[in-house]
Amino acid sequence: MMRRLFDEELADLDNSFTEMGMLVAQTIQKSVQSFVDHDREGARAILDNDHQINEREAAIEKKTFEMIALYQPVTTDLREIVTILKAVSVLERMGDQARNIANSTIRVKGTKHIANVEEKLGEMGTQVAKMVSAVMDYYVKNDALGAESIAEENQSLSKRAAQVRSDSVEGMKEDAELVDSAADYLVIAGYLKRIGDYTTDIAEWIVYKRTGKIIELNPGYNYFI
Repeated sequence: MMRRLFDEELADLDNSFTEMGMLVAQTIQKSVQSFVDHDREGARAILDNDHQINEREAAIEKKTFEMIALYQPVTTDLREIVTILKAVSVLERMGDQARNIANSTIRVKGTKHIANVEEKLGEMGTQVAKMVSAVMDYYVKNDALGAESIAEENQSLSKRAAQVRSDSVEGMKEDAELVDSAADYLVIAGYLKRIGDYTTDIAEWIVYKRTGKIIELNPGYNYFI
């Protein structure tokens, strides 16, 4: 009886966690699109809805603590709950980065823009949102090998960020009126790079859930863009 109750609650917890992950992926995509489209209204909508991510994190954390106290799970059951407990706080930090991007969109001062850099930022946003969706899919499938492949995606994201950085710096040198916009591009690329790093953090917890091993999937990539 206790086992059946535990399994049902764990399934509910799993669903809540994956739903939160998909919400975060959508929010990241929307925040970057708002920035690229100079859509302040879209950015404000992201800020208005930010509480939903925070509330989901708080509810999931509370549930994990209750389940540990009530059922005192061991081995694989405990690893699954610990993985959710750790990964849900990472998802919340991703949501914070999406909120930062939305704030940048509202604050943006530059009247001149660099179209090809904004296009690259849009591509980074799409890539990182897909990375978040993919890592949640690997979680659902309990796919440790798939989770490890996120590290390669993150290196590809790092290269895109480095290109944004060099193009933005070049733009500043060529035209002083681009300084405000280029500074924002650097900041947004930094936020996106950080979200990429967070996806590898979740991937590490998926490997832990599957194998019990703590691994490092992001060695040396945690520098600013």
